[in-house]
Amino acid sequence: MKKKLLNYLGLLGVVSFVSYTIAVIFSPLAYPGYNWLKQAVSDLSAADAPSLGLWNQLTSLYNVCEVLCATVVCIGIQNNKSKLLRIGVYLFTIMEFISAVGYRMFPLSTSGYAGSFQDVMHMIITAVVVLLSIASLVLIIIAGFKNKQYKSYSICAIVALSMMLVGALGMKIVPVDYFGVVERFSVFAATGFNAALGLHLFFAKVDVQSNQLQEETSLYLDNKGE
Repeated sequence: MKKKLLNYLGLLGVVSFVSYTIAVIFSPLAYPGYNWLKQAVSDLSAADAPSLGLWNQLTSLYNVCEVLCATVVCIGIQNNKSKLLRIGVYLFTIMEFISAVGYRMFPLSTSGYAGSFQDVMHMIITAVVVLLSIASLVLIIIAGFKNKQYKSYSICAIVALSMMLVGALGMKIVPVDYFGVVERFSVFAATGFNAALGLHLFFAKVDVQSNQLQEETSLYLDNKGE
């Protein structure tokens, strides 16, 4: 089936994921002494970080593509029959907007946590982002359990939520020297799930008459299992 513009826009999620991954890998090159095993990713974009300039360059596609991808996914599922799935994706998109704007407005003032107003706001934004992420993923998981047509959404959401929990619990359990390792599970969970939503949109079948999406991937898996 010939794909439409809406389908191709879903690939923006993959572009966003690649942009973020490249930034996480290469930005430390501009940060002398940075230790990814023990330091958070957010240290690379702190207001006084020597890597801030390189980070901004490498993530130039990250925020734009991530928000655009989530937005077009919302457009694609607006008439989807699963209310839980729609609400879950809408909440996830709101989280993406808050994350994109909030972290740009209030980056950490310095590596770690200095306790300034800017740092406090950064932590508040993080709390809101985490709560919205968990709520959206739980709704999408439930939608998949209630209807096998959305099973692939549910599987991706389970993986993302598991990564978030591993990151959150790991940061309290593992030694300080490995804080950065488990923290990366959390930060990659959201951008990875965004890419997954984009791929769902890319492989989706758009019914022009009803303006609804039918998941080719889910239908293929169901037919294969019969």
